[in-house]
Amino acid sequence: MGLYLNPNNEQFYADTSSDIYVDKTGLIKELNKVLCKSDRCVAVSHARRFGKTQAANLIEAYYSVGCNSRDIFSKYEIAQSDDFEEHLNKYNVIHIDVSSFSDYSGADVVESIIQALIDDFQDLFPDIEYDVPLHRIIYKIYQRTKNRFVIIVDEWDCIIRNYADQPKLVHRYMQFLHSLFKSMEAGRFLALGYVTGILPIKKINDESALNNFRERTMMDSKNIARYYGFTEEEVKVLCDEYDMPFDEIKNWYNGYLINGLHMYNPNSVCQAMMNHDLCSYWTNTSAFSSINQYITLGFDGLRDAIIKILAGEEVVVNTATFRNDLSNINSRDEALTALIHLGYLGFKKQGDNRGIAYVPNYEVKQAFWQALSTGPWKEIAKSVQKCDDLLDATLKADEEQVAQLLELSHEAYVSINKYNDENSLSCAITMAYFTASAYYTVIRELPSGKGFADLAFIPLPGNSSKPAMIVELKYDKSAETAIDQIKDKRYTDALAGYTGDILLVGINYDPKSKKHTCKIEHWHPGKQIPNNNKTIDNPSFGSKTLDYFDTIKLSNQGNDTE
Repeated sequence: MGLYLNPNNEQFYADTSSDIYVDKTGLIKELNKVLCKSDRCVAVSHARRFGKTQAANLIEAYYSVGCNSRDIFSKYEIAQSDDFEEHLNKYNVIHIDVSSFSDYSGADVVESIIQALIDDFQDLFPDIEYDVPLHRIIYKIYQRTKNRFVIIVDEWDCIIRNYADQPKLVHRYMQFLHSLFKSMEAGRFLALGYVTGILPIKKINDESALNNFRERTMMDSKNIARYYGFTEEEVKVLCDEYDMPFDEIKNWYNGYLINGLHMYNPNSVCQAMMNHDLCSYWTNTSAFSSINQYITLGFDGLRDAIIKILAGEEVVVNTATFRNDLSNINSRDEALTALIHLGYLGFKKQGDNRGIAYVPNYEVKQAFWQALSTGPWKEIAKSVQKCDDLLDATLKADEEQVAQLLELSHEAYVSINKYNDENSLSCAITMAYFTASAYYTVIRELPSGKGFADLAFIPLPGNSSKPAMIVELKYDKSAETAIDQIKDKRYTDALAGYTGDILLVGINYDPKSKKHTCKIEHWHPGKQIPNNNKTIDNPSFGSKTLDYFDTIKLSNQGNDTE
């Protein structure tokens, strides 16, 4: 038993001994299916804090001959599998975390990894010849023990991310990985290859060293999607156990749609449960500068795409040209793809290399909020800082101030050549209420009555003191006309069953004077007509059928991406 070769199960034991442990051992059953087969190499690229390292600890504890893990696994899902005993602690295991070597070895990282492994090998197999390349040493150990190897490489891509300006080092590193996973010797000694990171691995410049890996990403994790992050059912169980409001947890941490599953950030959910407090736990682990690094690139259409996404619109992304290199971004779509891999955008797959990008939840939205507030887009930063003022002015029915702040938002978010575009106006207004999602579910084009309300603001649980709001936008007409339309087309029907106050907000933009006007009225709902079988379809909130109380239910569901 060594530190890197045939480790014990201490890390997995620590994980399962934590106050919160959600059983993800079913992953082993999926990996057992590919053991010693042509597709035995699996690469999992997910955002930070999505359970990749914990999964690596799980794999280590199950396969390593350096420990006996039967008792630890006996109470978990994998123990019910028919092949549980067949593969339990039967393999030589190598487990390395590349980031731990990169932190102190710098450009000598490959040599440091090799030397650390050889040190372990020599302790356990002192009579093996070591004056040969590492993969030959592993092959000799395989011949000696008759046990194949499970090789786990955590944070595989940190060399790619941290040393992009050193192509010789990257090339050396890729050759090293090739020897472990694709050499002739590896074809004999390798039972399972498992690598994790933020980036996929198939297109690193001109390298094809690891093209034998089956990739599982934030965009497509296929059969193992449920093992990275928490499913909705798992979160509900935790909410019951810790007496936390599921609706609010969903609004904060849900939104990643991966292979049809709604996945929650596990790190954030666990901390919210333990601390009994909703907060941006995950964003505190990553530098906000990474957002500004990509959203402020000067590619055609990128700024407009970001604003549309933040305003809740659908933005189609082609991920095909992304080279899995965060320092080599050459287009709008590549910048958006990078943000998807980093977890700052969700992704709704719609075909090969195409899908819809969106902001997944309020926690991530706060990251964008902070990035925009402190980033190089000065006009946008100024507008974002005024968002709270706008909401406050709206709630106070201060029509003049609302009009002034909307004008500021319009100038900040819309380019000159699109300033009089109606759709751009809608985006600008939505962005003006950017921070309102702390208190409201915000829905664009809510079906109701005889049409679609431009914007509906439905108070989130715990914010019942705030009124609901229906906002109607007009172009070259009047704010009063907007209010009349809300009434005439019965947009308040969408809030049937809602017993609180409703603000009717009419906004008009005059393209000649470039002035905004606002009209606000209080609406006290009486008995309203149900709006049956209407559908909302929005990437941020999902497709829903509205019955009598469904709009109110939606406020309790938070963001959805189904």
